[in-house]
Amino acid sequence: MGWASTGEGELEKPDSLICQAAQRGNSSSRMEGKACYLNRPKVELHVHLDGSFKPETIIHFAKRRQIKIPADTAEELIRIVSYNEPLTLTEFLTKFNYYMPAIAGDREAIKRVAYEFLEMKAKEGVVYVEVRYSPHFLANSKVDPIPWGQKEGDITPDDVVNLVNQGLREETCPWSSYLTGACDPDFTKHPVKQFMKDKANYSLNTDDPLIFRSTLDVDYNIAAKHMGFTEDEFKRVNINAAMSSFLPEKEKKELVYKLYEAYDMVLTTGL
Repeated sequence: MGWASTGEGELEKPDSLICQAAQRGNSSSRMEGKACYLNRPKVELHVHLDGSFKPETIIHFAKRRQIKIPADTAEELIRIVSYNEPLTLTEFLTKFNYYMPAIAGDREAIKRVAYEFLEMKAKEGVVYVEVRYSPHFLANSKVDPIPWGQKEGDITPDDVVNLVNQGLREETCPWSSYLTGACDPDFTKHPVKQFMKDKANYSLNTDDPLIFRSTLDVDYNIAAKHMGFTEDEFKRVNINAAMSSFLPEKEKKELVYKLYEAYDMVLTTGL
């Protein structure tokens, strides 16, 4: 790799050069400016789910659940909870009090913030992320004390984990990932293998069937032939996909029941 001059008698590697507007601006513009290499894939290992909610989502659920928070718009909320000058740890932790009540203790809200977290990281070019959170801070049952001034409900810490996993679903497209070079061309090394082992919430999808000259059966056959995909896994994956959909709760339950019927999984009384 060659070297480039900064114009001030110093030499820097091209990959370390910051875009000109940020490089020559004040401290704020340097922080906001985008380094020239930031469009490359990234790995993030320390980020908190409960510190990554979209302000619009917080406002939505606060209004929907009629929970009073100190803001009526996303812009107001950002002004209250965000900061860029040093605060004490106590002052930092106080920020969570302003918005956590809007999300904690609500099944749909918990799943949604988990899904939006992955969506946000994908837009940032993150190809692998390890997200951390405390299930107790999102629960309203079997925790002492119940956080954020909530009344006791029916969402336990274990329920929170299940809801987050539903929201953190992986939408995999084996044939597409092969044709686009997104994964190892050896299907036996495809991420689906690990998802199956971990009992993760994922689905099989086509992506762009016109361009790839494929159908959904192509992806399922690849998984069955190369990844050890079984009929039981087929059922689990499709039921999880239905449960993770954005359908209204009533329609979602109807869809899940329809799958249970189709898969001969409906329990009968035997009468």
